[in-house]
Amino acid sequence: MRSRSGALKLHRVQSFALFLAVVATVAAAAGQGRSLSAPASSPPAQAVSSGAVDPVTLGRIDEAVERAIEDGDLPGAVVLVWHRGRTLLHKAYGLRSIVPVPEAMTVDTVFDLASLTKVVATATAVMMLVEEGRIRLRDRVDVYLPGFSRHDKALITIEHLLAHVSGLRPDFPLDDEFSGADVAIERALDERPVGTPGEEFIYSDINFIVLGEIVARVSGVSLDTFVRQRIFGPLGMDDTMFVPPESEEGRVAPTEACRPIGWPCGQPDASMLRGRVHDPTARRMGGVAGHAGLFGTSSDLARFGEMMLAGGSLGGVRLLSPATVARMTRRATPARIGDVRGLGWDIDSRFSSNRGDLFSIGSYGHTGFTGTSIWLDPATQTAVVFLSNRVHPDGDGNVTALRGRVATLAAAAVSRVDVGSRTGSADVLTGVDSLERDRFGTLVGQRVGLVTNQTGRTRSGVSTIDLLHRAPDVDLRRLFSPEHGIRGELDTQVADDIDPATGLTIHSLYGTTRRPTTAMLEGLDVMVIDLQDAGARFYTYATTMAYVMEAAADRGLRVVVLDRPNPVNGVAVEGPGLDDSVQGFTGYHSMPVRHGLTLGELARVFNDEREIGVGLDVVAMEGWQRGLWFDETGVTWVSPSPNLRTVGQAALYPGIGAIEGTNISVGRGTDTPFEQIGAPWVDGVRLSRFLNDRGLGGVRFYPVEFRPTSSAFAHELCRGVHVIVTNRDALRPVRVGLEIAAALHRLHPSEFDLDAAVRLLGSQDALDRIKAGDDPADIAASWSQGEREWRGRVAPFLLYEP
Repeated sequence: MRSRSGALKLHRVQSFALFLAVVATVAAAAGQGRSLSAPASSPPAQAVSSGAVDPVTLGRIDEAVERAIEDGDLPGAVVLVWHRGRTLLHKAYGLRSIVPVPEAMTVDTVFDLASLTKVVATATAVMMLVEEGRIRLRDRVDVYLPGFSRHDKALITIEHLLAHVSGLRPDFPLDDEFSGADVAIERALDERPVGTPGEEFIYSDINFIVLGEIVARVSGVSLDTFVRQRIFGPLGMDDTMFVPPESEEGRVAPTEACRPIGWPCGQPDASMLRGRVHDPTARRMGGVAGHAGLFGTSSDLARFGEMMLAGGSLGGVRLLSPATVARMTRRATPARIGDVRGLGWDIDSRFSSNRGDLFSIGSYGHTGFTGTSIWLDPATQTAVVFLSNRVHPDGDGNVTALRGRVATLAAAAVSRVDVGSRTGSADVLTGVDSLERDRFGTLVGQRVGLVTNQTGRTRSGVSTIDLLHRAPDVDLRRLFSPEHGIRGELDTQVADDIDPATGLTIHSLYGTTRRPTTAMLEGLDVMVIDLQDAGARFYTYATTMAYVMEAAADRGLRVVVLDRPNPVNGVAVEGPGLDDSVQGFTGYHSMPVRHGLTLGELARVFNDEREIGVGLDVVAMEGWQRGLWFDETGVTWVSPSPNLRTVGQAALYPGIGAIEGTNISVGRGTDTPFEQIGAPWVDGVRLSRFLNDRGLGGVRFYPVEFRPTSSAFAHELCRGVHVIVTNRDALRPVRVGLEIAAALHRLHPSEFDLDAAVRLLGSQDALDRIKAGDDPADIAASWSQGEREWRGRVAPFLLYEP
C-alpha cells in the first residue's frame, strides 16, 4: 500500500466547510436507509443496548472511524453491527464522495464490494451446486472446463480453488490490457501453476474467475443471473448486484479515476468510476466475474451474515444446509500451512486483520480491496460489516487497521466476560440463561421436546423444565431423560415416568431404547438439550445428544443445545483416539478421552464429521473462556451424576473413569468416588509407593482401605490408593489412569484384568504396549500427534475464546 498522498487531505480541507453543513444531513440520511436486518424498534443510526451489550464500548466505534477520517485514511464509511437478532449499530460517517463535489455518506450507500464477491456470490453459488450433487469438491477442474489440465494443472480440484491452494498465481498481469470474459477464461486455461496443488496458500483471483465460469457452465445461466435468482432474490438482498443500473448511480460510492481497461488508475484521460467495478480484471471482463464486481449495501450484507450465522436459513428461506455452512467455515487448508482458510472464507490468515483481537478462531470473514469487509462470529452470534471506498479519490486510503479496530470494539461490546484472576470467579451465563434473557428466541411458537436432568437449571435455580413449561409462547410437550434419570439419582436402567410438577411424560433414553423413537418425536418441531457434560469421551450424555440429533434429522426436527461449561476446562486435550471396535454408547466418536469441548461444540463437530445434517442451533454461553475450570465460572455446581459430586472428582474422572471397566473399584458407593481405586487383592502400600516414585505432575497417592456399598466389590474390604490432586493445571488425568493400569498389571498380573480397560480407554494399542513393558510415559507421548490433529479438526467449531 502506498503512503497517503497530500491530494486526499487537500480535498478534505476544501470540502470541510461543506461537510460541516451537511453533518445534520448525514445523520438524517443515516436514519432513512433500508436496514433490512434492524427491527423497527432499533433505529439504525444509533447504538442500542441489548442485554449484556456495553453501549459505551460500542460507542467508541464512532471515535475510531471519525479519527481515521480526520487523518485522511478514508473519506467515509458505513458500519453495521448485528448481534443475536438485533442491529446494535448502523451508522454512516463522513462523505460518500469528495470529487467532483462532496456528498454525505448514507447508510443505504451502495459500495463496490470487491473481493467480498468471492464469498457472498461465488463460493455460495458453488456450494449450492455441491448440495445439489452437480459439483463435487474433489472433482478436478478439467471435468467442468475442458482444456484446463494443460501445463500441469490436471490435479487441481474445486476444493483447491475455494481454499486458495491451487498453486495458481494471484492474478493476471494488471498492465496487460484485454477485453472480454472469454479472453480471461482462455488465459486461465493457459495458466502455468507457480506452486503444487494443496501444498501452499496463494490468494488468487484466478481461482475465483475459474469458479465463476464453472457456476455458469454447470447451471446453464450466467453467474450474475444465478446469484440474483438463487441468492439475492430469496434473501431480499435487493441492493446487491453486478453492474448497477445508471438509475442507482447516485447512491453508489465512487472509487477512483481509471481508464475503461487500463491500469494503473489516475491517468490524465481517466474518469471517476461510479457503478463500474474498480478491479481491473473484473472491469476487462465486463463487470461480472467470480472474484470481484459485486456491489451492495451494509443492510444486504447483514442479511447475508445473519443467514450464515443461522446455519444457512433466514426468514423461512433455506439457502444452504447447516452442514454446508460448517464445511465452508472450517479449515480447508492443510494443517502444515500457517494460513487457515475455509472454502472461500478467511478464518485466520495473513489477510484476516479485520477479525480484530477478540473474536474467536471459530469466527470467519473476508475483506475487499476497495475498503470493505465482513466478519461473522458464531460464538457470540455477531456480524460486523464495514464498508468504505478508501480508494476514493486517488487510491491512497488505508483502512487495514481501522477494520480490525472496529471488529475489536464490536467484540468487546457484545462479550460479557470479566474473568479477573484465576483465583477469582467469572460471570458466566449458561445457554439457558441466555435463552431466558433473549425471550426464548427461536423456540417461540414451537412444539418442544426437552432432554434434561437435574443439571438443567438457570442461574437463579429454576429448572429448565419449569422455565419452558411456564414460557407463554413455548409449547413444551415432552421430556426425555439420559443416563441416571431426570433427577440424576439412578445408577441403573431408567424407566419412563411422569413429571409430577408438569404432568408431562418423561421418555427414558437409558432404558429399553437409547434413541428417540418415531412415536416419542411425533408432533414436535424441535428438540432442546440442556445437560451438564463431564468433559470425558465416555460420559454418555454426548452420545445421547448425538442419538437425538440423528433421530431429529431423520424426521426433519431442529435441535437446540443450551450450552454449559466443560467442567475441567476447554484447553486441555489428552488421551488416545477411539478404536473402531469399541465405538458405541460410551464412545460415539473417535476423539481423545479428554476432548476439551463443551457439549454445544461437540454437537457442531458431530453434525459435521458424522454428516448428521440436522438443523442445529447452539445457544452459547456468555462469559465462559476455555481456560476456566467449573469453580471459576460463578455457576452453581450440580452433580451431573450420582458419583461425580465435586469439581475435584471431575478433574480425575477422565483417567480413573478410563480404567473403570476393569475389575477394580473406583470408589462408587463411597464418599469419594473417582478419588480412590482398589480391590480386595491390591497391596495399597506397595501401589502408592510405586506410583509416587513415578513422579507424576500435579498428583500424589497414599494407601487406603474402603468398603464400597455399591457397584464393584460392594460390601467387600478393598485396599488401594487415594489420589490427591496437588496442582490440577499440571494434572494429566488420562496419564494417571494409564500409570495406575500399568502399575496394577506389573504388581498384580494374575489378578488384574487389563484387557477390560479397552472399552473406555479406547485403545488396544496402549494396553498391548503395557503388556510389552513399555514405559507409560512413552505410551502417553505417542498420543500427542492425535491430540494435535484433534485440536486442528475442531478449531472451526469452537465457540469460545482461550
